[in-house]
Amino acid sequence: MTNRTASSPKPVQKTFQHRTISASVAEELRRRIVDGEFQAGFQLRQEALAVEFGISRIPVREALVQLEAEGLVKIHPHRGAIVSALSPEEVEELFELRALLEPRLLKASAPRLTEADYRRLQGILQEYSSELHAMHVSRWGELNREFHMVLYQHAGQPRSLAIVANFLQECDRHTRLQLTLTDGRARAEAEHDQLLRLCLEGQINAACKLLKTHIEGAGTSLLKYIHEHQNNGETA
Repeated sequence: MTNRTASSPKPVQKTFQHRTISASVAEELRRRIVDGEFQAGFQLRQEALAVEFGISRIPVREALVQLEAEGLVKIHPHRGAIVSALSPEEVEELFELRALLEPRLLKASAPRLTEADYRRLQGILQEYSSELHAMHVSRWGELNREFHMVLYQHAGQPRSLAIVANFLQECDRHTRLQLTLTDGRARAEAEHDQLLRLCLEGQINAACKLLKTHIEGAGTSLLKYIHEHQNNGETA
């Protein structure tokens, strides 16, 4: 019994290390997909990735399963993992669901936001504005997600919050393309500022209404972008 007890922590430690490796691989692959290094339709080969990262195929496979759960890749039985592309129908559904869920989260969370939360939100928007004007595209999605998630953090609805986090992640690379190639940056910046101001002033219903309009407007703009590029024979 003593020997078994003494040896039991070893596989647990190995499991933790393994999970850390898998999470690190998922983070790096997620970055490459969102940044556009791996575009829609690109095949992610487990063997090649395992060689590149100097690890076994098991944590690579687990990382790809995680990315599939986030909607960034699709795993096919005979083709392996393929970087996914959002169809217009999927984009429409995603933004309709966001427009339903996020105002509910904001209504529950906004009255509970603290002074520290507002300082953090203002800091995020300042950095967001700076990165927008500097055209540092890689930071836009991350800062946008952070802003929205901080707004909703006190809603007390963890499942809805997790769903919204996945939606924001799934739309990230497409939204960045749309912001880069359209005039959506100024609108996004202005609406974020107004949203924060309404919350600060305690105008929660007005903030929720603006948030719904903000999400629907972003979805409409992204759909227009995707349709235009599909018509031109490009992948959104």
